[in-house]
Amino acid sequence: MDGKNWEFWLNMTNFALGAITFLAVLVVFGAIGWELIGRRVRRAHENKNMDAELKTILGAGSDSRFVPGLGLTMADGGEKVGPSEPCGANKKPRQE
Repeated sequence: MDGKNWEFWLNMTNFALGAITFLAVLVVFGAIGWELIGRRVRRAHENKNMDAELKTILGAGSDSRFVPGLGLTMADGGEKVGPSEPCGANKKPRQE
């Protein structure tokens, strides 16, 4: 080979390998960025649907229904239950 000819092809090979490596890194970072943006868009869309469902539930007043014999639902008070007796109050002392 000629003295300068092999240096030229060595430099061209190095340049080509550097360009391919740069493009590969660019593709990988592009794919990761695309996935992250896609996840953010999907999450925002899910949150938008969740907000609409929550507004529907709260707007309907679902926690203030009246059920005959049960009173208002427990979220609104319900019927009061008295305190229970302690566990040892009903037992007779043990005789030996």
